[in-house]
Amino acid sequence: MSVAPSDKSQRRPSRAKRAFFCVCLVLLAAALAALGTWQVQRLSWKRDLIARVDQRVHAAPAPAPGQADWDKVNAAEDEYRRVSATGTLANDKETLVYASTAIGPGYWVMTPLALADGTAILVNRGFVPMDRRDPATRRAGELSGPVEITGLIRMTEPKGSLLQSNDAAADRWYSRDVAAIAGKRSVGAVAPYFIDADATANPGGLPVGGLTVIHFSNNHLVYAITWYGLATMAVALLVFILRGEIGRGRRQ
Repeated sequence: MSVAPSDKSQRRPSRAKRAFFCVCLVLLAAALAALGTWQVQRLSWKRDLIARVDQRVHAAPAPAPGQADWDKVNAAEDEYRRVSATGTLANDKETLVYASTAIGPGYWVMTPLALADGTAILVNRGFVPMDRRDPATRRAGELSGPVEITGLIRMTEPKGSLLQSNDAAADRWYSRDVAAIAGKRSVGAVAPYFIDADATANPGGLPVGGLTVIHFSNNHLVYAITWYGLATMAVALLVFILRGEIGRGRRQ
């Protein structure tokens, strides 16, 4: 003769499972809330970064860092800082780097600026369209003799773009890799950064400077709301389950 298990023994596994599920919901809600808080902190950091960069871009130009300060240059403190440098452009050592800009596809004209102390800074003089790849078609835009370049400090872009790698041997460039370009053109001591020249017009209209795109993705508020929303849903589900347990206990 078999004996049916009591209602109490049947309820125990079910209650244990519900208790485990409730613990998981608590942990999940805590993790989601922590992610939301992290995104709020990231939002504060991003807003501060945008404010600092905006201040650098609109500040009066300062002298470009010299060789003694090259090892101190870093993206966090120096990128997009407005600077100026005086020297002679080595037009015979210019390099074209593929560019996709607001005014169409073409090339950045990267030219070494030889300084008085024997060092050099690579300068992005600006953009030329595809049909001006041949230097002979833009000789009018070359600057000779001592010139002053004003623009924004940019950090080197090693190896290539996301889709294509630089090919120094074939002289095909998809990113502004300072060390590789300087090595290819036999430029001596060169700064670890380059300068994006400002919009000062060049003879003949080319290259077109001042096309630096300054954009920082800032979706942290949306992410924070999403994480906090999911945390709230987890808490709501937990409350629903606990209320059900309390009601079930009262009925028994």
